[in-house]
Amino acid sequence: MPSKPPPSEVLAALVTQRYPIAAEVWGDFWDRLAAKELHPGEALAVLSSLTTRMPDGVSVSALLASLRERNPNPGPPTPPSRTTVNIVGTGGGPSTFNLSTASAFVAAAMGARVIKTGSRAYASRTGSVDLLDRLGIRQTSSYEQTEEMLDEFGMACAGPFVYPKELRMLARQILPFDMKTVGRFFNLIGPFLAAVPVSLQITGVSDHSVLPTFRGLVDEDQSKEYWLVWNDVGVDELMSVVECHVYDSRRGEEIILRPAELGLGERPFDDLLPVSDLDQTVDHFLALIGGVGPVGAIESIKLNAAALAINCDVAPDWPTALELAGDAMAAGVPGRLIERMREHGLLAAKA
Repeated sequence: MPSKPPPSEVLAALVTQRYPIAAEVWGDFWDRLAAKELHPGEALAVLSSLTTRMPDGVSVSALLASLRERNPNPGPPTPPSRTTVNIVGTGGGPSTFNLSTASAFVAAAMGARVIKTGSRAYASRTGSVDLLDRLGIRQTSSYEQTEEMLDEFGMACAGPFVYPKELRMLARQILPFDMKTVGRFFNLIGPFLAAVPVSLQITGVSDHSVLPTFRGLVDEDQSKEYWLVWNDVGVDELMSVVECHVYDSRRGEEIILRPAELGLGERPFDDLLPVSDLDQTVDHFLALIGGVGPVGAIESIKLNAAALAINCDVAPDWPTALELAGDAMAAGVPGRLIERMREHGLLAAKA
């Protein structure tokens, strides 16, 4: 008779909140997942437990370490002197238009090297991947292709290959349920799961309860620097309509960005709302990155693009970076960049 699978140590620890959970315990779960030796319903139970209550920071760190051990790390950008930045949020919070994606295109149009990671819609109407599909822009499928896109356009939209293969295994294990229903935990820590070759990552946080855990994660990650950003509204990007907090892991300090001090106007949050008609998503997005639309939306794009530009050494300070972002948008450079990337994808599909 075949041997009976061992009890699920990780599930028992999650249910009883017996923390910290060691990397070896997480590793056993991943190994049994890969070998198709999980108990019936075990994957769903583990995901549900994680989503119901996030474990302590040490356990989350051990989980990430166990996944990195099983998945290749691309290392820093090559050559190291070429600063590359990723911008990605945790999702959740009030719904806005695709602000981080807009700022990535604008920053690339300013001369920054930007890798955009993200996912399909979780809490919002349109996630970054959904928008890229509508724009006709293909995600990259390898690190080599990502580097080629960076060299060609200054921007690359990294595909699912940057995430641990175990997530795809989990998704298959929990059918007919899906990750959107029970996988909120992995959506929340998604910015720390993607293995991307960047110098710095700007990560927006909507759920303030996880900030202590996230600050611990960025402080111990030696592969890149981080900006953690959050605000009282709960949007996972910088916004020009409210004061925003930034934790800079390089300096180990927190700063507050006050819109008025940066010359940005006081505007209502409604300026950042997505369009109600999804069929208008692309037109609305292209208008915004061209500088046409509500002032709060335009200035929020400029603010996030400026953060990317400053961290890519394209601009020395906020006033210069904000001015460069506005100039690029007014000149239509981000829109032309999108058109070039779209044409590149069409040619690649025909090849």
